[in-house]
Amino acid sequence: MPYPYNEAVRQVAVGGVTLGEGQPLTLIAGPCVIESEQHAIETAASVQAIAARCNVPFIFKASFDKANRTSINSFRGPGLDRGLAVLATVKDKLGVPILTDIHEPAQATIAAQVADVLQIPAFLSRQTDLIVAAANTNRVINVKKGQFLAPEDVQFIVEKIESSGHDQILLTERGTSFGYHNLVVDMRSFPILRATGYPVVFDITHSVQQPGGGNGVSAGQAQFIHTLASAGVAAGVDSVFLEVHEKPAQAQSDGANALILSSLEPLLRHLVELDRLTRPRLETLACP
Repeated sequence: MPYPYNEAVRQVAVGGVTLGEGQPLTLIAGPCVIESEQHAIETAASVQAIAARCNVPFIFKASFDKANRTSINSFRGPGLDRGLAVLATVKDKLGVPILTDIHEPAQATIAAQVADVLQIPAFLSRQTDLIVAAANTNRVINVKKGQFLAPEDVQFIVEKIESSGHDQILLTERGTSFGYHNLVVDMRSFPILRATGYPVVFDITHSVQQPGGGNGVSAGQAQFIHTLASAGVAAGVDSVFLEVHEKPAQAQSDGANALILSSLEPLLRHLVELDRLTRPRLETLACP
């Protein structure tokens, strides 16, 4: 079947930010995991200021728990209660929409009291009970395509969510497993995902991750963030997802694939211009 670039994509509202048809490129960014309240607030404020200067809508992301760390000794985060309290503080102080991931069905209604977007992690993207629990909160759901899934298989995840009468969905590409400790991004994935009728997010920093490739931690190739980001925006994604840190080497999770905060503004300005140049053209094209 054809997967046209100009498939009608609905608009999805996240707080004061709208993604989808006719909307500008959106930034979803923040640290991989909540390291402390002060760090979360300072990072969110810095990214918010950069996004404002670049005239890019911004959603703050951070995890209260990284439940799929490589090693039992790895830092996981402050946990559900403390983590949500930190995210609530960020939301109250800065007025930014919040995205965080959940790992168990019981977390959905609790996290929905704070988060504007509930994220389904890639490894859990086929967990029906988790997906349905998230849908029943009526919050926006961001589903990360599993590293083991073909992009056309995401339509069945969408059907699970829609079966609950819910249609506020974002779909995220984050690379596909390609041998040991390696991910690749198939650019055909973007129009295929977009053909579901929902906005598409490109998780760039996790796409340069090398899962488990660092002797008990995940490694990464952050030098390719710019390359993949440019390719994804040129291919017509609605949002870019970036894990950022002021000192990636000291980050408590995913530092090897994080973007250094000082590089965010020049990258974002480049992506905004690329989006401006390519999006009108892509809307007139069809993928055979």
